[in-house]
Amino acid sequence: MGESGPAQAIVAKPRGFCAGVERAIRAVEMALERFGPPIYVRKEIVHNLHVVQRLRERGAAFVDELDQVPSGAVIILSAHGSPPEVYREAERRGLRVVDATCPLVTKVHHEVRRYAERGYRIILIGHAGHDEVVGTMGQAPQRTDLIKRLEDIDRLNLDPREKGVILTQTTLSEDDTREIVQALRRRFPQLELPGRNDICYATQNRQNAVKRIADRVDLLLVVGSRNSSNSQRLTEVARARGVESYLIDSPDDIDPAWLVGKRCVGISSGASAPEDVVQAVLVWLRKAGVSHVEEIEAPDEKVVFTVPKLSS
Repeated sequence: MGESGPAQAIVAKPRGFCAGVERAIRAVEMALERFGPPIYVRKEIVHNLHVVQRLRERGAAFVDELDQVPSGAVIILSAHGSPPEVYREAERRGLRVVDATCPLVTKVHHEVRRYAERGYRIILIGHAGHDEVVGTMGQAPQRTDLIKRLEDIDRLNLDPREKGVILTQTTLSEDDTREIVQALRRRFPQLELPGRNDICYATQNRQNAVKRIADRVDLLLVVGSRNSSNSQRLTEVARARGVESYLIDSPDDIDPAWLVGKRCVGISSGASAPEDVVQAVLVWLRKAGVSHVEEIEAPDEKVVFTVPKLSS
């Protein structure tokens, strides 16, 4: 683009598939290899258009609910987690279940049940309707209240003597949850926090990488799908630091006007975005006039989760 657009790009690291996404995708691939298509998957296995389409082309059939699955078939439960009634329905219909729930989400489910059994109210910070939130609230629906934004705190009916704990959706921004947590504890000092932050390592690492490059770029492109919460959060982290930011599924989504007048463009991707799509974005940028690409170094995450067992 010459003088009208950036000559430099900075690529954030880490980016792309986290261990939970790798595990879930591999579960579908292994089920297809072992049993052959069709393999049924409840909801999107991960929130990425490219991943879902590629698995669909290999024979995965994505369904919204279990009544769309033939009795006795193999059903894979998505990485975002499912409410208990899904497991009960699968057992009732004789389905062979492969549970691809991310272990970090499973940890939050265990926390909900443990606190509920001890008589606590669960205050869950998250986005209404998100698959992970639906699964988490389903662990103890009568004892769980959802807080979506600061304004929701005023509507929370909690006796000052009632025990409570604050849990969070794993893919949120730590910056956003910090403000809500502080406001909740000012209003209800008795609220406790779990021993460890619920926000997943991959979400936090990718947000930290965006923060590292924010003062060097004036445009950030985040590769990820619209329904990917952790990808959306990356754009919010950048915008909170005054950086214009857009979420794109592929290079086709880039508006050349975004680059006009920019010095340096940053690139990151959500935890379910394939690396080859990131590379396709870089190819597009080079054709648009970016001549220098710098990749920020970061330690490898070195997190691996065991692939869920497939029943015979």
